Formats: sequence, structure tokens, C-alpha cells
Amino acid sequence: MKENENISGMFVRFTNIINSLQSLNKCYTNSEMVRKILRCLPKSWMPKVTAIEEAKDLNTLPLEDLLGSLMTHEMTIKNHEDDEEQDKKKKKVIAFKSSATDSSEEDSDDEMALITRRF
Repeated sequence: MKENENISGMFVRFTNIINSLQSLNKCYTNSEMVRKILRCLPKSWMPKVTAIEEAKDLNTLPLEDLLGSLMTHEMTIKNHEDDEEQDKKKKKVIAFKSSATDSSEEDSDDEMALITRRF
């Protein structure tokens, strides 16, 4: 699986490779294809791979069920990332810049304006 590639894109490439190999008389069993897909997933998917391996019999697991499980997991990951991104946007802090003016400066400005008017 390539970086930033989704499960459906990876599965399309995998299917194309398998079909090309079948045309060359190299056939794989369903069990072999399931194991190959699980091996090609990135390290970030290892907890899911381990869960599938322990919970299901890879010898009888249909390829379509594996694909559905992986796509569901991918959508869950994406939803969590979107939620985290929205939380970060909500937590933006706005700070205002304050400026302090001395009253003596204001007084001198008022005096200057008064002098200018009289002049």
C-alpha cells in the first residue's frame, strides 16, 4: 500500500495485479490473497491486522469481508482525525493587543491644539 492511498485504491491495484497473474497461469487461493493484503498494510494498521488475525479464521475469511472491515476502519480513522481537527479550530485563542497612553501625553496634545487655535 502506498502512502496516502486509501483502501479502495489499494484493492483496485491489488485486483489488477492478481488478474494479470491469473492470465499468466499463476493463481492464488482466497486465503493467500487475504494474507497478502494484510501484509501490505502500513505499520499504522498493525493493531487492526492483529485484531483481524486473532478474531477471524484467515483460511475461510472472504476477501470481500476483509475489504469491508478495512474500509470501515479507514472511515473510523478519518472521522477521528476530522473531529480532532475541528476541536483544534474551536480551541483557537484570540488575543488583543493593548496599548496604554500616558495622560501627560494627552494633556500635552490638548495644550498644543489649544495653542494652535489661538495662534
